[in-house]
Amino acid sequence: MAVDVDRLSYEIFSILESKFLFGYDDSPQPSVLSSASTGTPPPAAGPGGRVRILSIDGGGHPSEALLAAASLARLESSLRRLSGDPSARVADFFDVAAGSGAGGVLAAMLFARGADGRPLFSADEVLRLLAAWSGRSPFRSGQRGSVLERLLRRRPWRRLRQAFGDATLRDTLKPMLIPCYDLATGAAFLFSRADAMEADGYDFRIHEVCAATCADPAFPAVEISSTDGRTRIAAVGSGIAMGNPAAAAITHVLNNKQEFPFAVGVDDLMLLSLGTNISATQKVRRRPAKSTAELVRITVDGTADMVDQAIAMAFGHNRIINYVRIQDNGFGSCNSAPRTSDPKDLMRTLEDTLLQRNVESSLFRGKKVSEQTNAEKLERFAGELVKEEEKRKKSLIPIVVLKQVVTPSTSSTVSSVVTAATSRTSTS
Repeated sequence: MAVDVDRLSYEIFSILESKFLFGYDDSPQPSVLSSASTGTPPPAAGPGGRVRILSIDGGGHPSEALLAAASLARLESSLRRLSGDPSARVADFFDVAAGSGAGGVLAAMLFARGADGRPLFSADEVLRLLAAWSGRSPFRSGQRGSVLERLLRRRPWRRLRQAFGDATLRDTLKPMLIPCYDLATGAAFLFSRADAMEADGYDFRIHEVCAATCADPAFPAVEISSTDGRTRIAAVGSGIAMGNPAAAAITHVLNNKQEFPFAVGVDDLMLLSLGTNISATQKVRRRPAKSTAELVRITVDGTADMVDQAIAMAFGHNRIINYVRIQDNGFGSCNSAPRTSDPKDLMRTLEDTLLQRNVESSLFRGKKVSEQTNAEKLERFAGELVKEEEKRKKSLIPIVVLKQVVTPSTSSTVSSVVTAATSRTSTS
């Protein structure tokens, strides 16, 4: 009887969820949770399998993306071992990347096209760069009244600008979604490769997109414009509107029939969602929050958890395979980034965090401690990604049909400054 009640409740939630999260109308269509509600195994999406989504939460400081970077470095290592390809990159095994704040910078570094047509950075290179930057300047500007050019002259923006050059959203290897909040319109704005392919008015330079998604709301907005100058954005950080971009990524895939024609529900998706690590300034405090920044942080964290809960319930019984959430559980001695700029100490603490068992959402039962560690989840998900890739190689019909440009505008190469920084961090 309890099982029947759970299934009935699940069907009720599926109707509400399809309206709230995925934006479906009232016309008859298959439920996005059809197989989950019946307990039957999920069917393969179309001829090839499931669309693979990477979502990375955001913050304004490099240290807040360290856990995500460490997770992706471990994932990339597993993908190389399981696939037998020593040159495999994270971008080879995902169809869509979404990142907010520092997570958006991380996604851009992994999915931007280099001069050789391959991803600009490996996950391990990005991790070492973020570890080197974490004890230095935050991504956001630290000077009141600063503008974009002054921001981009500060570390680490100067290096990012040199790395990306004049590359735009069209120069990413896969669909990419990076949000910010536009003060000019009073609404969230989503930088999208798919939109950039359709019109120059939605194509922005990648280093400016990174500045927009990390802009500190306590300071004047970062003003940027599209490559043709027609679209202007007065941006503040995306954490205000979309700290966890996973729901936006799901909505994008399910409504983008040109690129993802066979994705009709969550059964057709694989989602890896990476949260931020709890830095020393984010520890839970017993005294009331006194600053605007602390109140914003509480709001952002609460919204990210709510999105995680909603998505976990939407995936339902299939979330064990199709949905993986990695985040710092906030307990124990490893619940903060080390108060040191030593990259080796940072790496050790991040490794300890990956060995934690995460606190995850449970259908209609709140939160519970996961049975697997974060590292074990990543290993299992890597196996699923490799299986999906092998399945696609045997399919005659592609599950993903990406929009292409005839002549990419990329002029970005890994600059000597960034290369030198990577070399220094690798030997430290």
